[in-house]
Parts: sequence; C-alpha cells; structure tokens
Amino acid sequence: MPNPEPTEEPRLPRSEAIEAEGPISTRAELAQVEERLAIGANVVYETIRREGDDELSRSPQALAWSGFAAGLSIGFSLVAEALLQAHLPDRPWRPLISRFGYCLGFLIVILGRQQLFTENTLTAILPLLVRRNRKTLLAVLRLWGIVLLTNLLGTAAFGLVLARTHVLAPGLRAVLLSLGFKYLNLPMGTMLWRSIFAGWLVGLMVWLLPAAASSRVWIIVILTYVIGLAGFSHVIAGSTTLFYLVFVGAEPWAGLFTAFLLPVLAGNLMGGVALVAALAHGQVAGGGS
Repeated sequence: MPNPEPTEEPRLPRSEAIEAEGPISTRAELAQVEERLAIGANVVYETIRREGDDELSRSPQALAWSGFAAGLSIGFSLVAEALLQAHLPDRPWRPLISRFGYCLGFLIVILGRQQLFTENTLTAILPLLVRRNRKTLLAVLRLWGIVLLTNLLGTAAFGLVLARTHVLAPGLRAVLLSLGFKYLNLPMGTMLWRSIFAGWLVGLMVWLLPAAASSRVWIIVILTYVIGLAGFSHVIAGSTTLFYLVFVGAEPWAGLFTAFLLPVLAGNLMGGVALVAALAHGQVAGGGS
C-alpha cells in the first residue's frame, strides 16, 4: 500500500507589522497593550449615565421593591459588625477587624443590583447634567423619593425585627446599642462633614466600578471599610442602627430625624452630587479622557 504523501503543517499566521514608537512592532502586541489600558473617563461617564437612564425609566413598583430589598440587605452590615465586635477582645485594635462587618450589606446591595439611595446621587444626576430639562429633573426627584422612602422602610423593618425578636443572642443587645450611639451626640458640624465624606466615598465607588472588572469586590470592601472605620455617616446603613435604638426605647423618634436623618441626608447629597457627580461631569465636559 503506498505511503500517504506527507502533509504540510499549517503555518501560524504571522502578526502584521506596524510602525509605532517604542518596542511594539506588531498589531497583536498593540492589541495586548490596549487591553491593559484603563478605560477612559469618557467611557466610565457614559457607562454610568446609561445606567442612570435605565434607572430613571424603571416603573415605580420596580424601584420600590428594589429599594425595600436594599434597605433590608444593608441591615446585615450592622449584624456582621456587631457579631465581630462581640467575639473580639476589647483591645484598641478591635475596630480594625470589626469594621469589616460594615462592608457586608454594601456587598449584598451592590452586587445584587438593588437600589441604594446614595448610589443614585451619581447615577441619576449624570443624565440630568446632560439633559438639563424639567422632565429629567422630575424623573430624578421621583427616583430619589421612591428609593429613599423604601430604603428607610427596609431599614426600619430590619431594626424592628432585631429589637422585637430573638434572632440574635441577647448578649448582643449592648453591642447594638453602642454601635447606634456612636452616630449620636456629635456636634452638627462634625456630623455634616462626616456624612459629606461618606457620600463622597460612595459616589467614588460608583465611579470606579465600571472599570473594576474582577476587582469590584475589593473596591466595595475597601471604600466601605474606610467609611465604617472612620465613623463617616451613611444615611441608609446608619438608619438601621438608629431604628433599632428607637424600637428598644433608647432614642425618641424626634432624635432619629433631627440628630441623624436630616443632617446626614444633606451631607450625603452634598458629597455625592457636588463632589463626585459635578466634578465627574466637569472632567468629561472639559475634555477629560
């Protein structure tokens, strides 16, 4: 039987040569470089703006359910922080570990694509800065109103369950109370500045996530850990603790609104809108890339 004729091995296609500065000499190498370059500010801006448009077009029912779910989920930040603090010795370094619990609720909310009010200080504002008209403004106010209300309803429900049931061990009551009181009895100026920084960091987190790829979890953990460790005031995460104080009779309803909700809400808005949304818009509108 005749031997089959040897077949020629397929040749791998050679990369097309290009002229470029530096050591890059082929189109394949150039493509690898471009894959590793950080995406530009214009791309990040447009990604968040389109997300904002999608949120503004959602039905009130969808926003309400998503906002209520986020309010419930953020309550796990309080639970996780309380559990870590209760099981660690009372040493100066204890907050360095226990504050990691503060990140849990944010991880659930953000990775679960639930509606959190402070995230929308950036995503909803960018469409308004592009289309400065009454229709978009009313859509932003509708979104904010629904999400803020349902977030607070969710945190109130979570705080009520913690206060009126035995879902957590009785020994955690003192820890929960101590975590709640850290937000109170602060000078108004201190409270406002801390809430501005919290809104600023949450807005920066939203700005960083589109380019994060596989690092999304780390960005969420690092930035929210700083918020918790520094004692910056977040209107939704902190409200779970304050509602718990109210439902166990440790704080009056009036104190919840005047000493926490109103000043912290104002500060979070200032940090998220003025310091992040406006600066991000200015960077892109001014020709940033």
